[in-house]
Amino acid sequence: MTVTHSSSVFQRILDHSSRADPYPLYTELRRTPVARQEDGGYIVSTYREITALLHNPHLSSNTDNLDNPGPAAAGREDPPAFIGLDPPRHDRLRRIAMRYFGPPHSPRLVDDMRPDLKAVVTNLIDNLVSKDEIDIVDDFAYPFPVTVICHLLGVPREDEPRFHGWVEAIVAVLDFNPATAPEERVREGIQARKDLRAYLAELLESRRGRPPGDDLLSRLANDEGPDGRMTDEEIVSTANLLLIAGHETTVNLITNGVLTLLRHPDVLERLRREPEMIIRTVEELLRYEPPVHLIPWRAAYSDLTVADTVIPKGSQITLVLASGNRDPSCFRDPDRFDPDRRDNQHLGFGGGVHLCFGAPLARLETQIALTELVRNLENPRLVADPPPYRQSAVLRGPRHLLVRQG
Repeated sequence: MTVTHSSSVFQRILDHSSRADPYPLYTELRRTPVARQEDGGYIVSTYREITALLHNPHLSSNTDNLDNPGPAAAGREDPPAFIGLDPPRHDRLRRIAMRYFGPPHSPRLVDDMRPDLKAVVTNLIDNLVSKDEIDIVDDFAYPFPVTVICHLLGVPREDEPRFHGWVEAIVAVLDFNPATAPEERVREGIQARKDLRAYLAELLESRRGRPPGDDLLSRLANDEGPDGRMTDEEIVSTANLLLIAGHETTVNLITNGVLTLLRHPDVLERLRREPEMIIRTVEELLRYEPPVHLIPWRAAYSDLTVADTVIPKGSQITLVLASGNRDPSCFRDPDRFDPDRRDNQHLGFGGGVHLCFGAPLARLETQIALTELVRNLENPRLVADPPPYRQSAVLRGPRHLLVRQG
């Protein structure tokens, strides 16, 4: 069975006028769990179907497997990071990276960063508490993860201003669909990617042959594990992935978290009294206001049958994670923000072999950031609701979030 009548719903979701509240449209979209679009692509919007596809080896993350890649290949790195590869190449590169980023080889790496993360947050908040009005994005949620990533990669402090500039140019392009992004921004983003890759390559070369330091580039440069060593190009692509994907996830998660807490003052006040509930609160934020709403540009390796719909080999498949997170067949009262929700198996970080590489770090960053903001800001309130949103329907979050305090 092939259904096409949800095409107009998805186009309305992509329209920027829907960015502030796409959730009623997701409700409408779920009436057709698998919908064929006019361009031949397929939209999957219900929890069980999304989860099944995330774990289906016949769903490819490599855009080379699309019959018509179109804008999917725009600005793609060569070689791509492992997020854009399939097993077994994906599995090998991810295993090497995870040796120095988390379990099972470095189980305490992220948790041991807690004091450093707290210090960065404290420094940022010290500059906020005396202001009557602050922008959560520009003053806090954006600089925090970039500073952390510089530390992780081993970027010298004196180079951080250049590094921040490249990140800004690259992230600006991510605000748009690759097919409709302004040409000037695209050129600036492409140049920034080239400059950043060249810089990371130089930094990598400077680490080679020296005793490995604590930074990820040093460790990867001297890695001799059971899976062999990444090539220099693969190391640079992995560093880029950590920078862009990890940064974007954390900025949106923190900003959406502040917005949601200010819209639910009862939860905010409770969090002040019970800071230990921050872990459950962040998990509910990942379900209720996830940092990534869509996973586009997946491809069918072979013909797939999903919810009685046959998706032909080579078709583009878009997984609407944020819709799955509000699916009433899996979450009770899904449109209610409930930090006490149990068995919260959300899709906030995707799933399957491509489960977000930086999820443990993003979780901890957000837990610390929200705890300290709630504790230190005096009588915070929104200046505008809804705030202005970024263009992107994929990486959905406020472009600015003005908060008045005092």
